[in-house]
Formats: sequence, C-alpha cells, structure tokens
Amino acid sequence: MEKHSLITLVKAYFEKIDAGDPTYIDLFHDEVTFFFPKFGDAVGKQALLEFGDKIGSSLNSIWHDIEQFNFIVSGNTVVVEGQEGGVMRDGTKWPDNHISSGRFCSVFECNDNLIARMYIYVDPDFPSRDSERITTLSRVTL
Repeated sequence: MEKHSLITLVKAYFEKIDAGDPTYIDLFHDEVTFFFPKFGDAVGKQALLEFGDKIGSSLNSIWHDIEQFNFIVSGNTVVVEGQEGGVMRDGTKWPDNHISSGRFCSVFECNDNLIARMYIYVDPDFPSRDSERITTLSRVTL
C-alpha cells in the first residue's frame, strides 16, 4: 500500500471509533493482532470486539484530535502519535490537563488494504484515578 492509502485507512479507523460506528471492524484483517494495556495481547476480530465492549462500557464518548496526528510511515507500518479525550460513564471528562494530557501512540501494520496489527500504547487511567502512582510519579500536587 502507498503512504497516502495507509494514512487514509488508519484515519478511517479513528473517525469510525469517534462516531461510534460499529463498521470499524470491517477495517481489520480476520486474524488481526491487537494489544492494549491491561487488556493484553489478543488475536482476531472477536477479541477486538470484546475489547470494544469492555472499553465502551466505561466511556460515554471518546474523541481523537485526528487533524493534529503525527503519522510516521515505514513500509506497511503506520505509527500515530496523538491526543484523545472523552467522557467516562460517570460523567468525568478527560483528559484533565492537570495530570493527564490524553497523549497516546498506536502502531498499525496493514496488509491487503486491512489493518493486520494494532498495538495501542496509552495510560488506561483516563480520568487520573490511580492516586498512588500519581503521587509517586507526578510533579503536580493532588
């Protein structure tokens, strides 16, 4: 795939996720490999759907600042550095821009015009509730 097509495919994924469009799954290879912190490694569309159900149960909404993404393309690999935010089920908005800035990095590998691998690197404590680690690591006083 050419660079433009790879970026278009990855952008389509984020656009569908932000819109709550369940057809995002059609962008993936049947045997997609997937990683998300605390969920772990998984293989296949069914595992990706399971993850979507789990993460979706904790969120009212999610957004990605797609226009400001930094894309790095090498071969069929796309690395995306960006910012995201949303609203938790309890109404808590994130990032809080105090502790959390909503930064993430994801790595996609594409084959046959589909996403074959997606590894998401992000702090899954979206609303900054892990006070023990925040107290230990942060330069900000809670």
